[in-house]
Amino acid sequence: MKNIVYTKIYLSLLIAVLGLTHTIAQKGKKGKPNFVIIFTDDQGYGDLGCFGSQTVRTPIIDKMASEGAKLTSFYVAAPVCTPSRAALMTGSYPKRVDMAYGSNFAVLLSADSKGLNPAERTIAEVLKDAGYATGIFGKWHLGDQPDFLPTRQGFDEFFGIPYSHDIHPLHPRQSHYNFPALPLLEGEEVIEMEPDADYLTQRITEKAVSFIERNKEKPFFLYVPHPIPHHPVHVSPAFMEFAPDSLKAKLSEENGSIDYTVRGELYPQAISEIDWSVGQILSTLKKLGLSENTFVVFTSDNGPDRGYNMEAKGSAGPLQGRKGTTFEGGMREPTVMYWPGVIPAGTTNDELLTTMDLLPTFAKLAGAKLPSDRVLDGKDIFPTLLGKSKTPHNAFFYHKGNNLQAARMGKWKLHVLHNKPEALYDLANDIGESNNVMKGNPKLVEKLLKEIVEFENELAENSRPAAFVKNPVALKK
Repeated sequence: MKNIVYTKIYLSLLIAVLGLTHTIAQKGKKGKPNFVIIFTDDQGYGDLGCFGSQTVRTPIIDKMASEGAKLTSFYVAAPVCTPSRAALMTGSYPKRVDMAYGSNFAVLLSADSKGLNPAERTIAEVLKDAGYATGIFGKWHLGDQPDFLPTRQGFDEFFGIPYSHDIHPLHPRQSHYNFPALPLLEGEEVIEMEPDADYLTQRITEKAVSFIERNKEKPFFLYVPHPIPHHPVHVSPAFMEFAPDSLKAKLSEENGSIDYTVRGELYPQAISEIDWSVGQILSTLKKLGLSENTFVVFTSDNGPDRGYNMEAKGSAGPLQGRKGTTFEGGMREPTVMYWPGVIPAGTTNDELLTTMDLLPTFAKLAGAKLPSDRVLDGKDIFPTLLGKSKTPHNAFFYHKGNNLQAARMGKWKLHVLHNKPEALYDLANDIGESNNVMKGNPKLVEKLLKEIVEFENELAENSRPAAFVKNPVALKK
């Protein structure tokens, strides 16, 4: 009898050991996880079906959310392009790396002398040092001079444009800006001038898919910062089929110009093409057997813009404010994170998380080393994504340019002007920031003001400079 019992125990232990060995072997076979960031331009909190939109169709991203996690309190660190992207790449507030403002405009323009300092350590550089292939396909916007291009910041491959596609001679205020022709780059070489923007989403997607296919045997980091739906809105002919005939007729009258107002009506089609692009990337991962070893993030760089006719096209949903503001609509982004079998499927995560967290989170998962000689504002959020912990952030600070305009702790958000309190909102019960409760909460106001002052002092002591070049010139073929 004892022998039977011992035999059963032995067999159970053997099965357990074999199971553990199989699990370890599978993990060893998979190796380091791959990372994909899909980063759209000026897409609002309300511009996904899974975030409540009734005007755009995003079945693929919605399915991605149902099989992953929808993040409802995910923030970028600035409400405009350049500083938002600087924060994503460096894991630091834009002001900390002197990228909160361009040389003389809110974002970097063509032939700008300023750019992200090559001494910064981007996500691409940190992962490249850990053995990753790295590629960016889309819009960079962290400096267009050779010293500032993505290939100087850890990316093996680059195909795309150096800044927003409206920085070109057909801009509505061209008489003021005098923009040069828009360059399209492959690596550091200009391969086209004034590329047909209707095909940008399609061409970027094809490059991204090719990158995955060519690097399927090694760990990779793929960054896809789409130039769309930033104005002027462009879509490929395949997606124009869904546009009303009246809109097609209006566009046929452009005659070599670009009608920014009319193109704003293409917003739903542009979002549909982005959804298609996400589908191409996800289906490629699945076809190659990489889905279960790839962490995919979908989000946007800031809230929706109004366009030049001041008529809203994108939607901030229930949020107040848009691009360029530090209200929630300018900086809280529609975000989906997807990693089959790892990130719990069908979950909604309302913890305060940011794009700055991606660098330290990816580094931890990849076994990569973070720079130890500088302050990073991002945190490892992987335990939070798994539902095992709360946000690692005590507070989050909202900047417009170099000016700190608000701070959030927990559900409370305080708007300030020159560090003087302006309004307090309970975001848990007032996501639209419509009911100022500052008068009834003096201790909360005092607590948040203290956090702001301490952060400003710390930031002043631990900031790093941007880089500048002499005699910058416009890129040409």
